[in-house]
Amino acid sequence: MQGSANLNIMIKAACKAGRSLVKDFREVENLQVSMKGAGDFVSRADLAAEKILREELMGARPTYGWLAEESGETDGQDPTRRWIVDPLDGTTNFLHGLPHWAISIALEHKGQIVAGVVFDPAKDEMFYAEKGSGAWLNDSKRMRVSGRTRMIEAIFATGVPFAAKHTLPATLKDLAKLMPECAGVRRYGSAALDLAYVAAGRYDGYWERELKIWDIAAGLLIASEAGALVQGVRETQNPLEDGTVLCANGALFDHFAGIIRKV
Repeated sequence: MQGSANLNIMIKAACKAGRSLVKDFREVENLQVSMKGAGDFVSRADLAAEKILREELMGARPTYGWLAEESGETDGQDPTRRWIVDPLDGTTNFLHGLPHWAISIALEHKGQIVAGVVFDPAKDEMFYAEKGSGAWLNDSKRMRVSGRTRMIEAIFATGVPFAAKHTLPATLKDLAKLMPECAGVRRYGSAALDLAYVAAGRYDGYWERELKIWDIAAGLLIASEAGALVQGVRETQNPLEDGTVLCANGALFDHFAGIIRKV
């Protein structure tokens, strides 16, 4: 797809940060089996990737605002536009040498996400979309959500809460309700890639709670532009504001949502 100037800036920035992360990932595969562990190293890799993204994105558009996981929020001279960035979504996978993590970059304009990039450097897969222009994978593959219509043939993705998160009981109840009715549930550890995989038809749906805007801003647009229906886990919730997502192809959405929302 021939994208806008902003989308091309985003893709270029993701590629540059991706090269840095791949280099560090090769090193972390060795560090993660050492006695010291790789935690400090991964933190440095994360920060280095964010520095590259900030230099590339803000260098090209210095008046835009900025919101990122590590460096927080900076207001821009242009109050209508801001970059929303997660330099390493799937940090725990990265830390353990698992090749499933991504860079997520979204552009917000007047409160709406208008462009999104999710880049998986380990597999060299670039998922991207602009509002109204469809969703794409790498140079020219148009993405559409899956065409499955039967729950028993569908697989879904989620994130299982860990550590200090509070929604584990709700997620366990979801799993107990959903798993008897579908072909399986996957927990791969990257919300950005979960949404991209719905867009690509690899998953039929996805849901999760306690998310941050930088985890999902780009992926939500990519999934929507591929034909997915996207809401909050509760109908009254806004995914970007409330951090809950329920997403599926149109044929399965109502049934899937009914199961997750059942009290």
